[in-house]
Amino acid sequence: MLAQLSIRDIVLIDRLDVSFRDGLSVLTGETGAGKSILLDGFALALGGRGDGGLVRHGALQGQVIAVFDLPLDHPARRLAAAQEIDTDGDLILRRVQYADGRTRAFVNDQPVSVQTLRAIGGALVEIHGQHDDRALTDPAQHRSILDSFGDLTAQAAAVARAADELRTARQALQSQRQRVEAARKEADFLRHAVEELGQLAPEVGEEDTLASQRQGMMQAEKVTRDIAEAHEAVAGQGSPLSALSGVLRRLERRSGQAPELIDPSVAALNTALVALEEAGEALAAALRAAEYDPRLLERVEERLFALRAAARKFDVPADGLPALAETMAADLAALDESEGSLARLETEVAEAEARYRVLATTLSEGRAAAAAALDSAVRGELPPLKLERARFITQIDRDPEARGPEGFDRVEFWVETNPGTRPGPMMKVASGGELSRFMLALKVVLAERGSAPTLVFDEIDTGVGGAVADAIGERLSRLARRVQVVAVTHAPQVAAKAHRHFLIAKSAQAGEGEAERIVTRVSPLEAESRREEIARMLAGASITAEARAAAARLLDVAGAG
Repeated sequence: MLAQLSIRDIVLIDRLDVSFRDGLSVLTGETGAGKSILLDGFALALGGRGDGGLVRHGALQGQVIAVFDLPLDHPARRLAAAQEIDTDGDLILRRVQYADGRTRAFVNDQPVSVQTLRAIGGALVEIHGQHDDRALTDPAQHRSILDSFGDLTAQAAAVARAADELRTARQALQSQRQRVEAARKEADFLRHAVEELGQLAPEVGEEDTLASQRQGMMQAEKVTRDIAEAHEAVAGQGSPLSALSGVLRRLERRSGQAPELIDPSVAALNTALVALEEAGEALAAALRAAEYDPRLLERVEERLFALRAAARKFDVPADGLPALAETMAADLAALDESEGSLARLETEVAEAEARYRVLATTLSEGRAAAAAALDSAVRGELPPLKLERARFITQIDRDPEARGPEGFDRVEFWVETNPGTRPGPMMKVASGGELSRFMLALKVVLAERGSAPTLVFDEIDTGVGGAVADAIGERLSRLARRVQVVAVTHAPQVAAKAHRHFLIAKSAQAGEGEAERIVTRVSPLEAESRREEIARMLAGASITAEARAAAARLLDVAGAG
């Protein structure tokens, strides 16, 4: 419930702190005292539209703080927690309005968007009045209100899930149909391509491997030719080994005749012959090592050129050929298995649609029964509200061909204000005063099935009096047994039934160094002062003894005297 409302520098309010409790609280005061200003400030804290004109003249900014005492499992706490807001203790909504039109929003002192503030505020407070723009007059919300009244929320959620499953199944079927159709158009090309790539059997990285092998073998061919020429020079027919060996033998035979002349030459020739023989062996080994099969080079080149030709043909890199082969094979398989696949998906769609149809039909039937019960309950509240000739109608337009998450039904609250007149949407047919009373009757009925913890009614008793005002007060009091109710009223019959009574009044105030200014004040009333205010509401400016006596009787009847 709303525990505290603090307003600073909003229009005529310079500083205002009001504490609230459960039950019914009323705000009264003369016309122009500032009741609308207080509600505008409160709406600002709930995420209402900001306006620089709300800031008190001379101030740079205004501020509104609303403090709520809530159960730990309240939906508003879950909304705040979803935004990673600390929700321990009270939930505090704060809105700062700057004179230049900018605003800032906070929840528990953490900055939030206005949309977040509005969502949390909507879970905390409902404001109802002649210009109400909330759920009861928003046709988009009427279906969920009816579902809540009829305990159909779980069924509605099941229909939404079934609709999502049906949508998913239809998308899968459509996707498969498109894929198969595309594959059919390219069937001949696919079969030829799959066969060709299957025979080629490309592998990732194969192009680089083959290019490296080819380069190596082409280099080896050039090197081998040079090694062969060197080997021929050292150990072939033109080798100096034979000539050197003959010279060495002749010198060795002469060695005994002049050893000092011949022996160094013999030693040098021996070294040269050994070196030549080693060079020949090394060159022979090099030839054997460099030996390659020209046919292998031919095969490598053929494979490499085939890969590159396929890459050009299919417009992909050579390394992309294996993946392309898999994709084309899958497309061809999808084509070959298309009939079975499509039949399976069509069966799944049919089953999903059947499930949806059963659930949506059951929900629609439940809504029809709930609508009849709601209409009857609301009509029972109308006669005391001087709407005894009016009818409340939950209009349901059913479209069995619809497959949306909401089911078959479009729901809107209609009214017929007088017999014989054409019924129509509540917001279009009912006058301002009638609309307020219709909404009160509807809210009294709906409160038993869940409500925001705080309901605010803004002058819904306008234009009525006597028994009708008393009936409004009685219904507000009934509502206050379940939720906190705050009502701005001009009806003494309503004010007398309140648990707490606040007076809104304007007063002159002189500030330091300032001219006198008008400010709005809110004061709690007790006993005598409360009787005096109700007497004023009965009699007007001149309060008579009869008015005071009538006020006392109203309070006594209401049990508040």
